[in-house]
This record gives sequence, C-alpha cells and structure tokens, in this order.
Amino acid sequence: MSASAEPAGPGGSGGGTDVEEKADNGGLLGWIERVGNKVPHPALIFLGLIVLVIIVSHILHMTGASVTTQVAVPDDVTIQPDYEQGSMYPGQSPHDMDPIPDYHVETETIPAQSLLTGDGIRFIFTTAVQNFNDFGVVAVILVAMIGVGVAEEAGLIAALIRKMVQVAPRGAITFIIVLLGGISSVASDAGYLVLVPLGAAAFVSLGRHPIVGVAAAYAGVSASFFVNILITPADGIITEVTNETLGSVAPDIDLNVTHNLFFSIASTFFTAIVMTILTEKYIEPRMGKWDPADRDPEAPVDHVPNADEMKLESKGLRLSVIYVLVAVAIVSLLTFLPGAPLRNPDTGEIFGSSPFMSSLLFIISIFFLAAGLGYGKGAGTLQGSTAVINGIVKTFNGLGGLIFLMLLIAQFIAYFNYSNISRLVATGLADWLGDLGIGALPLLLGFIVLTFLIDFIMPGVIPKWAIMAPIFVPLFYNLGIAPQTAIAAYRVGDGPANVITPLMVYLPFIILVCQRYKRESGMGTVVAVMLPYTITVFVTWVIFFVVWYLIAIPLGPGAPVHL
Repeated sequence: MSASAEPAGPGGSGGGTDVEEKADNGGLLGWIERVGNKVPHPALIFLGLIVLVIIVSHILHMTGASVTTQVAVPDDVTIQPDYEQGSMYPGQSPHDMDPIPDYHVETETIPAQSLLTGDGIRFIFTTAVQNFNDFGVVAVILVAMIGVGVAEEAGLIAALIRKMVQVAPRGAITFIIVLLGGISSVASDAGYLVLVPLGAAAFVSLGRHPIVGVAAAYAGVSASFFVNILITPADGIITEVTNETLGSVAPDIDLNVTHNLFFSIASTFFTAIVMTILTEKYIEPRMGKWDPADRDPEAPVDHVPNADEMKLESKGLRLSVIYVLVAVAIVSLLTFLPGAPLRNPDTGEIFGSSPFMSSLLFIISIFFLAAGLGYGKGAGTLQGSTAVINGIVKTFNGLGGLIFLMLLIAQFIAYFNYSNISRLVATGLADWLGDLGIGALPLLLGFIVLTFLIDFIMPGVIPKWAIMAPIFVPLFYNLGIAPQTAIAAYRVGDGPANVITPLMVYLPFIILVCQRYKRESGMGTVVAVMLPYTITVFVTWVIFFVVWYLIAIPLGPGAPVHL
C-alpha cells in the first residue's frame, strides 16, 4: 500500500477531458462521477459543513427546537456531548477494557444548542485541540500503519498477493476479498487500512481494474459492517441496551450476545455472495480495462521478480511465517492461559469485553510487524534497523494530507454532536415512524428504512441504537415481535449506506488509495462506484430478512423470530 500521494481534492486535478469522455456513456453513474469530481477538496467541504452546522445550530436554538424521548444511558454516567459518536468511530477507548456497563432508561429533553452563544463560542475555542486528541481515528491509523508500513517496505504484501493469486482460482479472488472484509469488521480498522489497498494490488496483479478491487474490499468491510461470523464487542453493548429497554414491558426476558448469531453468520455469507456477483457482473464491466498510464506517477511501480528474487521471496515468506507463529504464541500465552493479562480481569472472558478485544488492532499491527521483519530478513529487503525505521517514516510521511483532513473532520463531528442536530433529526424520525401504528412486518421494513436514512448522518452503530431502542423495542414487543428480531432488522439497515455517506471517516483514505491507480479519482469516483453496492446490498438484504422472518428461522440459539 502506498500513501505517498496526498489527495489533491475530490477531483484530483479537477478532472479532464479524458475522464469526461470515459464517463460520457456511463448513464446516471457516469453523471454522478463527473459532477462529484468537480466538487471542492474534501478539506473545503468540511470547512463548509462546519460553518453550516454553526449557522443551523443557532437557527434551531432561536426557534426553541427540542425533542423529548427516552434514551438508554450507562449507569453512573452523566449525559454530555460526545464528540466521537457522530461518526463510525472505530477505535477502542481504554474504558472498553472494563466490563460492559449496565444501562437504564431516562426521559430526556434534547434541545438544540447553538454554537454562536457564549457557551457555544467557548466550546469552539477551548476544545479544538481536545476534539482532535479525542478523535481516535488518527491514533488508530498511525498505530495500524506501523506494522503495515514495515510489511510493505519489506515487500511482504506484494509477495503475499502473488502467492494468493497462484493458489486461488481467478473467480475466487473477489469473493475471498469481500468475505475477508466482512470478517475484518471485528477489528474494522485493519479492514479499511490493510484489505482495501491489498484488494487493489491483487486486482492489478491479475490484470484487472484496481479501483474494482478497492470497491470490492471497501464494500466487504463496510456495507455489511454489523454482521460477522464472530461475536463482536458491539454485540455485547447492543444486547445490554436492549435488555434495559425491555425492563418496562418484559423484565423476564434477558438476551445474550448469541441472539443474532445464526442470522449474522448467514448474512455475512449472503452479502458477500451478492457483492461478489455485483462486482464481477456489473462493476468490473462498467469500469472497463485499466490503463496503467492513469496511475499516479509518484506511486511505486509493480515489479515482476526474476528467478533469483523468487527464491529469496520464498525464503522470506517461510521466515515471515515463523515470526508470525512466534508472535501468535506470545499473544496466545497472554490471552488463553487462566488469569492471563489479556482476559477480562473480573470475568475471565476473552471474546466479550476484554483487553484482548480492545487491543485487536494493536495485535494485528504486531502480527504485520513480525511478518514484515521476518520477510525482510529472509528476502534481504530490510538491511538493519534503520531500514525498518525508514519504512515506518516513509509511510507516515504520506499521511500528512489525511491527518490534516482528520483535524477538520474531528471539529465538524464535535460541533455536530454539541449542537444536538443529529439527535433531533434521528429522534424526530423515530417518533414519527413509531406513531404510525402499522402492522409488524411493514413496521419492521419501515424501521430498516429509517435506520438506513439515519445512517447517513449518524454512522455509529451504538449511538443510533441508544436513541431508537427505547422507542422501538417495547413497541415491537407489544406487537409480538421478538427483540432479537428488531436487532436483526437494525443490522440490515445499519450497513449499506456506510460506503457512500460523507461522514465515513475512512472516505479520504479510500480516495487516496484510488488516486494511486487513477490520479483523477475523487469523491465522485468513489460514490459512483460504491452506489450500486449500497442499492443492491440494501434491496437484497431486505428481501433476505423478509424471507427469514416469514419462514421464522431462529435468529440464534434459543432466539426465535416471534415471541
């Protein structure tokens, strides 16, 4: 993966005649790409959004806008503006190492807060540094890139791709990338930062369009984010919130984290198959053949190794496996032994709320670092510690533009949440749908659509559920709909919009990867490529959910669809 090319803006160099000619016959998506690539630099977009939030917050404050609702909140936690929860915040805070807290329901009046009052202005001036400091995405990127940078500098990633191409049938590459993306959501950062560029490089090695590889990997990681074949920390939080909201109507019901396990596993494979078919039957034919002349001239040129280099490559791969096995053994000793430090110190669990789950990204970075060091030593591509440090520094040097953009995004999200605009919109829509009084299945479908729409402005899995659960879980229960079914519907609505919402914090990184292979790429390119995934995954997944609901397949062990 290369991060040497800073994003020149959504349109790169602003787009040109060649780009427009290529998109002339692209129909609606071609038009979206042309228009999208003419929008300003992402930094300017977020500066504009910051100004807009400030103005709108004051207008709403002057009109006395507010909503009163029930919200699930952790015990002994004061409700206050939370800068991190307005985006898909992927990092793990130190508090995640504690046991999952108990929740209780509070009736709360949520007023619009102006950023132009004395308190608002003080907030803007006094929190600028803290907003960025609290924006864990930046630290996540830097930590993850340590291991990835060394692995890339050593040549490990290219070697792995070549081996993967050798052993996997051509038709299986797309499915493998998409499925790995879905599984990687247990540690979402690794999926975005590692798999997306790897997907592009894998497609190039097969003579396929690298932007298609980016799209397949990005869709796999993000479009079905809240399903997995594994139980994730988010499952635990969602379960606790749901159990608390059930207290007033069904105190005898107590969900556990496996309540959606069957549905989650099936959805992971189903959406992977759908995205694979879409990629190969529509996205790739539309993109056409990739012209290597389109790539950024500063991007590294792929090298085809000769026979001697292949021998060194094989030696490096063997040694990298040994290094990784040593790292795995060390982590295993720190995790699986009774009383191991990476277990939850209170409960002893490993895969729920535990230091192991909170440190997954760091562990993955260690594995990449070990693999890179092993490969570099075996293949002779890393000569001494200086070369290792240079690989990390080289990677960090290419992230300057991205980090500046993160600074602006951190301020925007902080202001957006301080103003309560997202909560006003989300709660108002939820109240409206809850008052319609329609049948069970139509209400579930409406709930899915509502979740899908709210995801554009509030991509975080937890904050949406904390607002919506107190309204919909009791409502669904009174209609005979099991709470685990409500959660399954929520999973369907939560993911598909992630790949096109401008509030996705990894969107600038996706653009940066695209610009490596098509220097004119911008936000319009990404949206145009990803929009079919959003539409197709959403529609097919809704159908999948309806069929599952009508057949009444258990959603998990002891978790029927109906009460």
